[in-house]
Amino acid sequence: MTQRKAAIVTGSATGVGAATALALAQRGYDVLINYSRSEAEAKQSQAACREAGADTLLLRGDVAVDADCRQLAHAAMDRWKRIDALVNNAGITSFDGAANWDALDAATFQHIVGVNAIGTFQMVRACAPHLKASNGAIVNVSSIAGALGIGSSIAYIASKGAINAMTLHLAREMAPQVRVNAVCPGLITSRWFVDGIGQEGYAKVKAGYERGTPLGQACTPEDVAEAVLWLVDGARTVTGELVLLDSGLHLGGLQAAVPGRD
Repeated sequence: MTQRKAAIVTGSATGVGAATALALAQRGYDVLINYSRSEAEAKQSQAACREAGADTLLLRGDVAVDADCRQLAHAAMDRWKRIDALVNNAGITSFDGAANWDALDAATFQHIVGVNAIGTFQMVRACAPHLKASNGAIVNVSSIAGALGIGSSIAYIASKGAINAMTLHLAREMAPQVRVNAVCPGLITSRWFVDGIGQEGYAKVKAGYERGTPLGQACTPEDVAEAVLWLVDGARTVTGELVLLDSGLHLGGLQAAVPGRD
């Protein structure tokens, strides 16, 4: 009997993380569900993965804290004796500094970079020897913000740009055993934007995004999860790629899709 593979998905209580965890479970992976605040939703994500046939672990942890990252890796190894995939999805932002830099203080900037960029690095470091042993894969959930320099705040843009640069470096550093790629979604139809700018603001941004992109549509969490799954469980000759999931936003129409601007 072939041993099941094991994956860690950070920030997997809701949105892209939850969709990715479920996609991996449906593909035959056992999955570690990680959350920092949304315990009830994390349990729902865990239940969905179990229903799909996966063995699961549910762990609270802040990826900005190195000890928490090491604990996630340790827990997965203790349970499954292997880590085949790491999906660095946990992320935060602040919408206060989108159009008003004075609203973004240094502590908030550092916190965003700490979770998004440093957290990604710390998770890779914690899991690296185990991923190398399994010839595994890493997918970093970045953003079009890091590729195009647009987004909810300059701190978020900087953090995602750092993830993109790290992805390229890690792809070289961890080859040939580990493939490292990133997905860079544009607008995602999840509660992320609604929580940040309200339902009315979200509707306005979404309409502008749809007008300003060649394909005229935003990503769903499932769209992103599908791309992540391909990079994890297929794409055997693909490494060091920043996959833009933006409906062609990078081809033009940027002004209409920038949050906080008319």
